[in-house]
Amino acid sequence: MIKSKKTNNQYDNLAEKNKATIRRFIEAYNNRNLEIFEELVAPDYVDHTHQTEGREDFKHLFTLAFNGFPDWYEHIEEIIAEGDQVWVRVIATGTHTGEWNLFGVPLPPTGRKVRMEMIFIWRIIDGKLVEGREVDDSLDFLRQLGVIEYTEKGKKLFQELPLPSE
Repeated sequence: MIKSKKTNNQYDNLAEKNKATIRRFIEAYNNRNLEIFEELVAPDYVDHTHQTEGREDFKHLFTLAFNGFPDWYEHIEEIIAEGDQVWVRVIATGTHTGEWNLFGVPLPPTGRKVRMEMIFIWRIIDGKLVEGREVDDSLDFLRQLGVIEYTEKGKKLFQELPLPSE
């Protein structure tokens, strides 16, 4: 086992700094402040979920989201950090009032409200996001948008959640 020269206090301080970085990032996201990318995202950022590399490609994903869901908002429910990793659980809500590019296929506005729980796992080095992953229920998200419906068998297996109220 390799022993670290960092004390527990140093790890705690790093974890708190990294949580503060993520809080700033999500707050800027909620305020549509894309300039924060220059400060908080590394130029060679890797997004494992969306299979993109580079800060500009990562920023482009946010632009697409803002176009499709202008009122999209992410509320931090939980945030946990250890060392250079931060795990954050958010509840996101928004209304699909603009065209949204769904995996390369444009989806015209549906006017539907959506709610999605998401977990992000980010790695931060020297105050910058260097890589990230996202876990969410994309299937339910697509159901809320009206893109897919449960089959009769699916409805029996899973109690269908109500759509967010208008």
